[in-house]
Amino acid sequence: MHHPGPPRFLPTGERTELAPRDPDPDATYAWRVADAPPDSEATVGDAPVTGFTPDVPGRYLLGLDAPDGDHLLTVRAFAASYEGVDVAGGSGTAIRDRDADGIPSDYAARERHEGVGRPRVQVDASVAFDGEESAGQATEYPSGESAGEAVFTAVPTPNPESTLDADDLTVTFVVDDRDVETAVADGRSNPRDALRVGEDGRELRVPLDAVPDRLRVHAVAVARDPGENPRVSVADAAAVERAGDGASAIGEAAGGEAVLTPDTPDFETRRLNDPPEWTREAAVYEVFVRTFADAEEGEAFDAIAERIPQIAELGVDTLWLTPVLGHDGKPHGYNIVDFFDTADDLGDRDDFEALVDTAHDHGMRVLFDFVANHTARDHEWFRDAYRNPDSPFRDRYEWQASGEPGTYFDWELIANLNHANLDVRRFLLDVIDEWAPLVDGFRCDMAWAVPDSFWRELRDRVKDIDREFLLMDETIPYIPGFHEGMFDVHFDATLYFQLRQVGRGAEPAATVLDAVDGRAEIGFPDHAEFLQYIENHDETRYRVECGDAAAAAAGAAIMTLPGVPMVYAGQEIGQRGRRDAIAWDHAREEVRDRYERLLETRREHPALGPAGELDRVGYHVASGDLSEQPIVASGDVHPDDVVAFRRSDGEEDLVVVLNFAPADASVAVELDHGERDLVAGERCVVEDGDGTERIRVDEVAVVPVEAE
Repeated sequence: MHHPGPPRFLPTGERTELAPRDPDPDATYAWRVADAPPDSEATVGDAPVTGFTPDVPGRYLLGLDAPDGDHLLTVRAFAASYEGVDVAGGSGTAIRDRDADGIPSDYAARERHEGVGRPRVQVDASVAFDGEESAGQATEYPSGESAGEAVFTAVPTPNPESTLDADDLTVTFVVDDRDVETAVADGRSNPRDALRVGEDGRELRVPLDAVPDRLRVHAVAVARDPGENPRVSVADAAAVERAGDGASAIGEAAGGEAVLTPDTPDFETRRLNDPPEWTREAAVYEVFVRTFADAEEGEAFDAIAERIPQIAELGVDTLWLTPVLGHDGKPHGYNIVDFFDTADDLGDRDDFEALVDTAHDHGMRVLFDFVANHTARDHEWFRDAYRNPDSPFRDRYEWQASGEPGTYFDWELIANLNHANLDVRRFLLDVIDEWAPLVDGFRCDMAWAVPDSFWRELRDRVKDIDREFLLMDETIPYIPGFHEGMFDVHFDATLYFQLRQVGRGAEPAATVLDAVDGRAEIGFPDHAEFLQYIENHDETRYRVECGDAAAAAAGAAIMTLPGVPMVYAGQEIGQRGRRDAIAWDHAREEVRDRYERLLETRREHPALGPAGELDRVGYHVASGDLSEQPIVASGDVHPDDVVAFRRSDGEEDLVVVLNFAPADASVAVELDHGERDLVAGERCVVEDGDGTERIRVDEVAVVPVEAE
C-alpha cells in the first residue's frame, strides 16, 4: 500500500521527508497535518514527496490521501537545542544537508554532538497467556477464559559518557500506524485503544484479539542529563506476527466473545532491526570487477567465477562485487547508463547469474553494489534533459542555478537524481525488484546522499521477501540513525582512519579501541554491526602508505575487533596497486597464509566476532630484547606501537595483542593467560630479564585467558 511507513522520532527543528510508498507517478497524493500539539504551527507541502519539521515537542499525526485510501503517520517530537531551526536532510548533521562543501572527504571527521551523546534501547516481543508473567506482571482475565497478549519490552541503556543510570531513562512506545490501519480494516480492536503500559513504562501489552497479521511496536529511550536537552535514542522495533490463519483459530468464549487460546493460533516474534544472523560469522571479500581477473571483453564474470574456489579457500564467505550494470566506460562502473542489464564488458546476464550460482555453490553470499543517488550523464534521461527545460525527464534530476546538474565533489560525469520525483522512486523500486531476488544483499553506494524515506522503503520491501537479505551502507562518517529501519551493517570509516593514523605513527595503537568505543558514544545501538576494513577500491593500499609491519597488524585488527571484517581483493597477497590488475603470479604466499590463519582463528573462536565483548586490559610493553632491565621499550618497538585487549562471549575468554612495529615486542598482560597463540598455533610466552612472563608478538597474538 501507499502508506509512508513506520513512525518517526525527531528532535524539534529537524526535517523528515514524507513520501508515498510503492508510488504510481500518475496518481494524486495529498498530505495534511491531521493532529498536532496545541502550540504547533508546523505544516506540510503540496507535493507528493514533501518535508515536515516539528516545531514544538509532542505527538503529530500526518495524513496522506492516496489512491488506496487515507493513511496516518505518527511523528513523535522531542525538545532540542536547535528548536525552530530547519535542519535539512533528515539527520541533523552537516553531512546530510546535501552541501558538497560540508561533506568531509578525508575520513577524519566524526559525528559531532554537544554534551552527552544519545542513549540506546532494545525492544523485544513475546506472547503471554493467562497467568503468565512478563516483566513481573501477570495477566488475569475476568471471564476466566484463556486469553493472551502481545508483550513488548524495552531495555534502555545510558550513553557510556552519561552519569545517568538505566533507571533514570524513560521509554516512549509507538504502535506502527500501518498495523493500526490493518487491524481496524480486519474488524479487530484498535491496538492503540486496547494497549496498556506497565508501571515502570518499559513494557507495552496488547490483547491478541487486537493483533492483526503483524503488529509492530517502535520505541525510543529518552535521557535527561542535568543541564542538557533530552537525548533520544535511535529507535528500535519488534513484531508479533500470526504464523497461521489467525481468524480460524479464534474460538467462541462464554458470552459470545472471541478469545484466543494458548495453543492456537501460533505466533512468531522477531526483532526488526537486527542484522541477518549470518553476518555474525561473515567475512567480506571485495572484488573490483574490471581488474580482478585477466579477462577478454565480455568474459569478466566467467573469469571471476573461475577464481571463486580460491577465494573461498581463503576463508571469506561474502562476495561484494563493484557495479556490474551498463555504464559509461569508466572502469569503476558507478556511472550507470542501464540499470536493468549487465555491462557488455563484463558479460551478459546469464553469465552474471552463473557467477552468483558458483559463489552459492561454494558457500558464499553475493552483495550487489546498488547505486541510487545518480545516473551517468550518458544515461538517456539526462541526455534528453540537459539544457532542455521542456524535457519530460527534466524533473528527474537536481539542477544548479548555472544550468548544470547537481553533483558532489565536482564529479563531472554523473547527475544527482531528484528523489522527490515519483517517476524516479518508481524507477529505483523497479531496479530493486529486478536484482534483489538474484543476490543476498545490497551494498548501498553513497547512502548519505539518498533520503532516509527511500532507504526505509527499500528495507521493508526486501525484508518482507527475505529476512536474511543484508543491507550495508556506505556513509562517511557513519550516522547512528541509519540503523533505524534502514541498514544492518555500516562502513566503519572511523576505525579505518584510526588504523591509518596508527600505521603512520601519528596516534598510539590503543586509539583503535577508542574508535570502537565511539560507536556507542555517538548513539549506535548494541545490535548494529560494522564493516571493518583497511583498504578498498577508493583508497591507497595500506602497506604502500604504512609499510608491511603495520599492514600485518592492521589486517589482524579487523579480524579480532568486534565487527565484520573485509578483505579487498589483492590485500591477501600483498598487492600494491589500488585498482590495478591483480598480480596473481607474484602473490606473496606468506601474506595469504597469514590471512588464512586469521580468518580461520576468527571462524573457530566466536568471541572474536561481533557478538563478543570488548574490554580493555592493563599491559606493559618492551622490545623483543629479553635482557632488558628495567622494562622499557627500545630499538624498533615503542609502547605506542602495541595494544592489548580482551574478547569474550560467555563461552570463551581471549586476550589479543597487536603490534604495529617492524620488530617483535614482548608484552606483559595483567591477566592470567595461557602460553599458546591461537593464530600461529605455537607457544608465545617468554620470560624477560626480571623473570616476568610476556607474550612475544610479531603482528598479532591471540591467547586464551585462564579461568580465575
